[in-house]
Amino acid sequence: MPQIPLHYVDLRTFCYATEDEKRVEEALRTFLPEEFEIDRAESEGHYGDRILVLSARVENADDVRHVLSRLTALESFDRLIAELDDRVTENTELFLRLDKQAAFEGDVRLGDGITFRGKVEAYPATKSAAVENAETVLERLRDDD
Repeated sequence: MPQIPLHYVDLRTFCYATEDEKRVEEALRTFLPEEFEIDRAESEGHYGDRILVLSARVENADDVRHVLSRLTALESFDRLIAELDDRVTENTELFLRLDKQAAFEGDVRLGDGITFRGKVEAYPATKSAAVENAETVLERLRDDD
């Protein structure tokens, strides 16, 4: 795939006080290239409990390709393509929620726990152009797989 029409991909998850930080990081790394740097920020929950926010911004084209290639393992990949109009915003961002527990086990499923936000390249910067570009790249990924 010569060109990836995404400027970047942001991945983010929370590690709550009841979770093991290493396991949550491992779940996030399911989508990242090897040795990719993960940012950590501490926050506090409503009752004063510690929440660790783990995030990574992937900007290099090869690294973005790697993240996207992990999505092809989705059982519901065709459904994802069909839902693009609902998953792309007016700001040309593609949003997905991925299952954190499945990711820890090395599986890729839509669910809760990990937020995927990709800034879709679109000229003009309209939702319809972004949906078209996202559909093109995802279909190419599916066909290459």
